[in-house]
Amino acid sequence: MKIGVPLETADGERRVALVPDSVRALAGRDGIEVLVESGAGLEAGHGDGAYTEAGATVSDRSEVLAADVLVGVSSPEISSIESMNRGQVLISHLSPWTAAESNRALAEAGVTAFAMEAIPRTTRAQAMDALSSQASVAGYSATMIAATESGRFWGMLTTAAGTIRPAKVLVLGAGVAGLQAIATARKLGAIVTGFDIRRAAWEQIASLGGRPLELDFIPDAEGEGGYARPLTEEENEQVRQAIGENAAKQDVVITTAAIPGRPAPTLITAEAVAGMAPGSVIVDLAAETGGNCELTEPGQTVVENGVKVIGPSDLPSDLPGHASQLYSKNVENLLNLMIDDDGSLNIDFGDDILDAACIAAEGETRGERTAR
Repeated sequence: MKIGVPLETADGERRVALVPDSVRALAGRDGIEVLVESGAGLEAGHGDGAYTEAGATVSDRSEVLAADVLVGVSSPEISSIESMNRGQVLISHLSPWTAAESNRALAEAGVTAFAMEAIPRTTRAQAMDALSSQASVAGYSATMIAATESGRFWGMLTTAAGTIRPAKVLVLGAGVAGLQAIATARKLGAIVTGFDIRRAAWEQIASLGGRPLELDFIPDAEGEGGYARPLTEEENEQVRQAIGENAAKQDVVITTAAIPGRPAPTLITAEAVAGMAPGSVIVDLAAETGGNCELTEPGQTVVENGVKVIGPSDLPSDLPGHASQLYSKNVENLLNLMIDDDGSLNIDFGDDILDAACIAAEGETRGERTAR
């Protein structure tokens, strides 16, 4: 069986789906050949020679794309899907809850497609959970962007010229990205407040040294899979009011609130931004799905009354080496579920992880939540 690792072509994408360590583990198994497109790992710090040493064959794009299994990072374009071979297996980020056209194209092409976003949130699947591994990278990267853009020390500094107080940071959303942002901000010396509508997250915020913003007037809003449920409009208005009042006291706000398959909830209004001090910074990790801030523009920095509203895109690609290392291990672990001891492909939909992650097979789209 041949596994192909093509060079990513999406704008700004610097990650690679398999790093040499994972290639070594896979290529060392009986019956498996790994083909890597020349230059695929350069942006992530891995030259062609490293892949050759790990046991891969460095090939041109056409040979790689003809492999039995293709592993990628970003969603392929429709034209790329249409050129795939019937019976091929694709493992990648595929935006399955929203990309109906791509999902249909995969089914029509006869591709068996596994979306990394659809890995279930179970204990057994943790080692394959790319959403979590990449969210951790994004939370760290967002905090470092905020630290740079804030133009100030984050930890308390005492000098002969006076004392500088610690930065005050508010993190909205205490999923993986938010918790990583809280932990990183605390390491930089900031006073951190964390907010989540799931009460189970309050203890997690406190465990990292943050101060939970406890809104007792909102009932616990934990939904399916540990994600937050959508709030009613009345609840949303109460939350926005409370967050606006708190944001006015902060130097930095990092927003990470997202609901899979839905637009990001608006948590910071234009009015709340107007109430923040000039020089304050908002970094909105939800920019690509509509933004948690009303003023967010994806991929841009908006300055309103001296407040910077930053809408970064594809943050894990800012740290391509470590992001690729984590993602590669997720992919390797998923591949191990579908490869027999003799190196042949054996996809068993009786396995709960493979069943949940597969969004197209045998000419049909699969999964209740898959957009059609």
